Amino acid sequence: MGLPRAILLKRLSNELRMCSEYLGTDFMFDPEEVRGFPVEIDIHVSNVIGYEAPGKMITDHEFSIIITEEYGEKKPEVRWRSRIFHPNIMSPEDGGYICIKLLNEWSFGTTLLSFIKGVEYLISDPNPRSPFGTDTCMEAAEYFLNNRSRFHASVSYCK
Repeated sequence: MGLPRAILLKRLSNELRMCSEYLGTDFMFDPEEVRGFPVEIDIHVSNVIGYEAPGKMITDHEFSIIITEEYGEKKPEVRWRSRIFHPNIMSPEDGGYICIKLLNEWSFGTTLLSFIKGVEYLISDPNPRSPFGTDTCMEAAEYFLNNRSRFHASVSYCK
């Protein structure tokens, strides 16, 4: 059993207002227009470096957040819509699922804004040690494991 409809719509309205301010967009959410659930929110993120293919950077990404009437108690569904080369985000052809800790640890107090910030971070900092099992995700994991920044250091002593 989820929140009463009026409270759920108020929560969603507040969270989307915060997301709008953070994203710098003017998308409007009118609770009066919601006839039923699910509610789908399309997000376009720009100026976040990711990869479309090995070594081919992209900065624009699209995904959808699907909110059901159990939102708050249940995490939203997320579907990736744009092409991406990433170990933790399936390509749209493979289902568009996203593997992010915030979804696994979703609780009543988690907000859409914290989730969007987590996605923003995940795009530019993939976790190749925990990929999805699709061919493209496994290929991306191998690529990111083999192409991580490497540091070499030495210590010098005063003589």
